[in-house]
Amino acid sequence: MRTTTFDFAPLWRSTIGFDHLADLVDSTLRQASEDHYPPYNIERTSEDHYRISLAVAGFGADDIAVTAEQNALTIEGRKPEEAAGEYLYRGIAARPFRRVFNLADYVQVKEASFRDGLLIIDLVREVPEAMKPRRIQIGSGASPASQIEQKKAA
Repeated sequence: MRTTTFDFAPLWRSTIGFDHLADLVDSTLRQASEDHYPPYNIERTSEDHYRISLAVAGFGADDIAVTAEQNALTIEGRKPEEAAGEYLYRGIAARPFRRVFNLADYVQVKEASFRDGLLIIDLVREVPEAMKPRRIQIGSGASPASQIEQKKAA
């Protein structure tokens, strides 16, 4: 197993409020060595739209739970116990799984659907109007208090 460490000191010099980034990177690196089941794709469908597709062959829509929390999307699958049959070969995995995706701020689940053995989750980033960039009016340089005094004197 390969161990990698990152020095975030240069990042801390020029950013504010990103101190949780080191924890996020550490947890992601730990997850990288875990189980890779079920396989999935993450695609960017447009500037603020994303899609996660999980290959969940053998599972039905009722066997899967999708939960959106503050900045995390959790997908869990569990097949109900079935009567023991005699398999000569079992290549379709039906074991329980739990997959967690960390979501950026303002990323919300728009829709989840189940088609052709794929669980498809559409996400959208909706930044509130108050958080979007806005142009700041530049004043004349005099403080509001001194402008009031100038008006009284005139």
